[in-house]
Amino acid sequence: MSSIATDAFSITPAPSKLHGCEVVGTIGEGAGSQIYVVIDPATGKRMALKHVVCKKDKDVRFADQLINEFNVGSAVRHPGLRRLVDMKVERTLFRKIKSATLLMELFSGEPLDHNLPRDDGSMIDMFIAVTQALAAMHAAGYVHCDLKPSNILRNAAGDVRVIDLGQACKIGEKKSRIQGTPDYISPEQVKLLPVDERTDVFNLGATMYWCLCGQKMPTLFTVGNKGENSFLVDQFIKSPHDHNSMVPEVLSNFVMECCRTNRDRRPRDMKVVLQRLETIRHGIKHRQPTA
Repeated sequence: MSSIATDAFSITPAPSKLHGCEVVGTIGEGAGSQIYVVIDPATGKRMALKHVVCKKDKDVRFADQLINEFNVGSAVRHPGLRRLVDMKVERTLFRKIKSATLLMELFSGEPLDHNLPRDDGSMIDMFIAVTQALAAMHAAGYVHCDLKPSNILRNAAGDVRVIDLGQACKIGEKKSRIQGTPDYISPEQVKLLPVDERTDVFNLGATMYWCLCGQKMPTLFTVGNKGENSFLVDQFIKSPHDHNSMVPEVLSNFVMECCRTNRDRRPRDMKVVLQRLETIRHGIKHRQPTA
């Protein structure tokens, strides 16, 4: 999903009302939806609202993703996940979806591809916050399945929100079609195998890879699905440290562990990821000279 800072939205609203709320600005668009800033009449507060209009039959899948996002978001509550408030679905007499709206927390942050931390400590703090949000999803039985820089918002204070749960699903679910973002997708998603916690570990690893070195990691999708014995072999992918020697080797090595093609060789869950990141953070901060 595409997002921009909430203080940069347009002042030309269209339409004037949605979901019973006054539209006061436009944030952006993505996944067949438009995202607006609205005033919630119940509280008088500014909120974000995602709107999908089904003009063609293929648009229904975007509405379905919005419904899925609300269902998953309603089942998982965590400060690191954007809070979802309410949803409305408009249908025809024959129950076909015409439009859907999702009322959400308005968070004054930018996606990571516009707002990366500048130092190693802040970067790792951000990774830890994302890991904690994903751990909450896993504890509730869900996998995000589409973590990437544009689905992580960060504000000036360093607060983080993981957003866009439209492709999230139950742990162990096998999807009928490939879903995910090519540069961050795991091998099991490409092969339509059941997804689990390690799927998000891979997505997180690929996201950390880009954050640390500004390069997109090759995935089974982007190089072609030729099997695990193809040229997509873990040791042939350059590490973040290889791309940028300023990246601490211990952090670079851990990112590569998260991105292993064989998921049995990745960290088994977000608890392990969190422990490792906290250890790495302690080591990096401990080595820094004190003021």
